[in-house]
Amino acid sequence: MAENSYQFKPIRRIVAGNDESGKSVIISDGEATNSRQTGTRRSTLIWATKETPADFLNLEDAGQWDLGTPPPPGGTRFCVIESPPGATYPALHRTDTIDYVLCLSGEITMDLDDSSVVMKQGDVLVQLGNNHGWRNESSEPAIVAFVLVDGKPKFSPKLPPPRT
Repeated sequence: MAENSYQFKPIRRIVAGNDESGKSVIISDGEATNSRQTGTRRSTLIWATKETPADFLNLEDAGQWDLGTPPPPGGTRFCVIESPPGATYPALHRTDTIDYVLCLSGEITMDLDDSSVVMKQGDVLVQLGNNHGWRNESSEPAIVAFVLVDGKPKFSPKLPPPRT
């Protein structure tokens, strides 16, 4: 597939919270715009937190933060990654995080050091700071949601260095 021929789908992001009086309201409803493209894959930041427990009364739009792959120290990062057919991210990498991964549509292959696993729509995965890479060998786009939670140990001699 030609790298420029794939059209990414907009992601509708709805943020619900509280107004000044404590009434529940929709704070924003529109296209998630904080995206970055790596090769043929697009990653869209949906929300992040700087700490746990998180301050949910702060009205700063955490979906607009400029983050690398891992979440802020002590925080979380929620993103959606869309991989068109043939997209690969074969470089094995890891983060010092616990990741909750949900395949929303299509299928995606996760490569480990010595094995692989295919995730299909509805499958969930928990990653415990492990080395991995991704590829979409199917004929359909794969849309996968990730929640990364800051974890430890940091810089273990038993593990490859984490991605920043």
